[in-house]
Amino acid sequence: MATRLVIKLGVSPVLALMVFAFGLRVVRAQSIDSYGLSEQVRKQLVTLPYYGVFDNLEYKIDGATVTLSGQVVRPSTRSDAGARVKRIPGVERVTNNIKVLPLSSMDTALRRRLYRAVFSFAGLSRYSMGINPAIHLIVDNGHVTLEGVVDNQTDSNMAYLRANGVPGIFSVTNNLRVRNSRQK
Repeated sequence: MATRLVIKLGVSPVLALMVFAFGLRVVRAQSIDSYGLSEQVRKQLVTLPYYGVFDNLEYKIDGATVTLSGQVVRPSTRSDAGARVKRIPGVERVTNNIKVLPLSSMDTALRRRLYRAVFSFAGLSRYSMGINPAIHLIVDNGHVTLEGVVDNQTDSNMAYLRANGVPGIFSVTNNLRVRNSRQK
């Protein structure tokens, strides 16, 4: 029967080696694991080959279980996300609740018009840059959801107004979060 020992930050490497030498099972404190595991999951998701501006991925960690959610355009992005997270050391179970958006030529055309409307505005173009854009544009049967993080409330409002002005869109939900700004 294995004994469980919780090791917190500040434990000497010698003690850790002694624990392993006697065959005791070491379980690190959850607060230490959660942060490291969270960073590993985030990295695996944002580096998926086809993860882009029209996809939104989220995750929740509960112990050794990772629950994936969000919306993606390609089925391969959904399966790749689950497979990558499952390979992370410390992950025992992955619940993949990622929705694959329906294949629709109308939605594809809306995505193009929406991208141009939002990111052609000078104040918002910076949010489309890089491998992982700050604003994600989710189009599901003509309904748009804005996801991501912006620098200020004005940018959030402008993205909403620009998206709402695209012909053919039924509704716009603004889930953009404003980055915490520190007082100087």
